[in-house]
Amino acid sequence: MHELSLYEKKFIKDEEFPVQMFENRIRIPGTYFSPHWHEHLELHYVIKGQGVFYCNQKPLSVKEGSLTIINSNELHEGISHTTDFHALVIIFEMGVFSKEIAGYNVIFESLIESDPMISNLIMSIYEEENEKNPGYKLAMKGKLYELIAYLLRNYVVQSLSDRENISRIKNLSRLNTVLQYIQENYTEPITNKELADIIHVSEYRFCHLFKESVGKSPLNYINEIRLKKAYYLLEQKEMTVCQVAYAVGFQDYNNFGRQFRSFYGYAPTKLWEK
Repeated sequence: MHELSLYEKKFIKDEEFPVQMFENRIRIPGTYFSPHWHEHLELHYVIKGQGVFYCNQKPLSVKEGSLTIINSNELHEGISHTTDFHALVIIFEMGVFSKEIAGYNVIFESLIESDPMISNLIMSIYEEENEKNPGYKLAMKGKLYELIAYLLRNYVVQSLSDRENISRIKNLSRLNTVLQYIQENYTEPITNKELADIIHVSEYRFCHLFKESVGKSPLNYINEIRLKKAYYLLEQKEMTVCQVAYAVGFQDYNNFGRQFRSFYGYAPTKLWEK
């Protein structure tokens, strides 16, 4: 198995403005960013286009004006559904950016829609970055402080203790090896015992740990990876639906059809016939 780490280490060197900010423009429907996780908080504000983000495998439909918040230590990936997908990305570590909020250990709501306060602040930050007038970093920092304060007061869904936060990081770090293995072997039959052996725990302990950290059972996680790969292959129209089912690891074609309808809301033949 070659190394395919899902952990992404962020390095933000600007002490005056410890924030990584950039625009993402995707011209072809498909992968917006591959599955990964990190300690930093990551904001994606969609300026144009439509797509779906997966945060701990939970699908979030995004469109113009959507703000997706990727909480720290959360497995996430993004897919564009349009030929022109444009988003502003802001990445920072809460504790480095502000000592006041360093110990909060909060979990923000993953998807925020139609909040004019958020839209105004983010677009204002975007304009400052583009125009780069004198003092623009200071202005951006002030607006980002205002945005964080607004999110803390209105969109926190959970507060973690220090112990819970450390446990969350430790569990996801241990599972990183398992997630790598699944990414590389999802086309083959994979058992819970096989995955548990990778991190040297019992099958029962592994299933509990996996669901606690990822939010679903190992089988559901594996099948969703297969279904997302199947979706991509069906869009290419280079293989039949039956061929796609077996190519992504489903041993039963009828089961593939049921799983696909349950996940996407329509039969795989409908996508292939578009």
